[in-house]
Amino acid sequence: MRSSVANPRVNEKRKIIEHYDAVSPYYHSVWGEHIHHGYWVRGDESKETAQIQLIDHLAQLANIKSGSRILDIGCGFGGSSLYLAKKYGVSTTGITISPVQVQMAKEAAAKTNLDASFFLMDAEDMQFSQQFDVLWSVESISHYYDPRKFFASAVKFLKPGGCFALTDWFQKENLSPADKKKFIQPIEKGMMVELRGMNEYRDFLVSNGLHIVHREDLTLHCAKSWDLALDIIKGKKFWALAAKLGAEFVTNLKAFRAMRAGFASGNFVYGLFVAKLPENGCKHS
Repeated sequence: MRSSVANPRVNEKRKIIEHYDAVSPYYHSVWGEHIHHGYWVRGDESKETAQIQLIDHLAQLANIKSGSRILDIGCGFGGSSLYLAKKYGVSTTGITISPVQVQMAKEAAAKTNLDASFFLMDAEDMQFSQQFDVLWSVESISHYYDPRKFFASAVKFLKPGGCFALTDWFQKENLSPADKKKFIQPIEKGMMVELRGMNEYRDFLVSNGLHIVHREDLTLHCAKSWDLALDIIKGKKFWALAAKLGAEFVTNLKAFRAMRAGFASGNFVYGLFVAKLPENGCKHS
């Protein structure tokens, strides 16, 4: 049941749109083409290399083939879509609910000869006339109101034999109410997400006829992202932006520290799933 207006949800769509519309150009200037975590293998890679390694890790586990059609759900500035199109020779379609991000992605695509297109669309109300070989989602689903409904809807856009490749933010299984309040709720409030355990996503995928071919906890490989993020937000530009955007953005910046604490305590989990739809299609009841 939806919360009342008097007690709005932390992941209210209007707030998410306003936030990403306001900060995306600035995030791009300090964070680069990719708005997601990095994946460190050795530990001494640059932030940019680590972010590419995250894309490649997920793409290789999903066994992405040249000529595939990929739907990038929650595409941000379009960085992953453009990288996948260039490196793997695929056709990508990206969607986001932020008009500013769509414009940024389209402008980036226009500078290339890649098969990549971008649309303003709500992931919880997707409208496509065709199916895709791969559904790709990096750190987006935890923003959604109803992940159960999202997975049930999204699988309709996956071809038989297709693959759902995702990473997302999770909370540790069987978290105590005290740890939830201390470590997770500040993240949820500041980052406009609702965190679940990885087992819930497993159940959502399996109940929609998908077979999980890979599940991985990447927390230790991704934690360094927040050491770097905390350095970045020490800059005067960030706090000038905070003064301009007001209290909600300050709450977002405070959540950077909450993210670091969540990683360090083990109560926050960065997880990955790759799930495949059988060749005979979805097992809807």
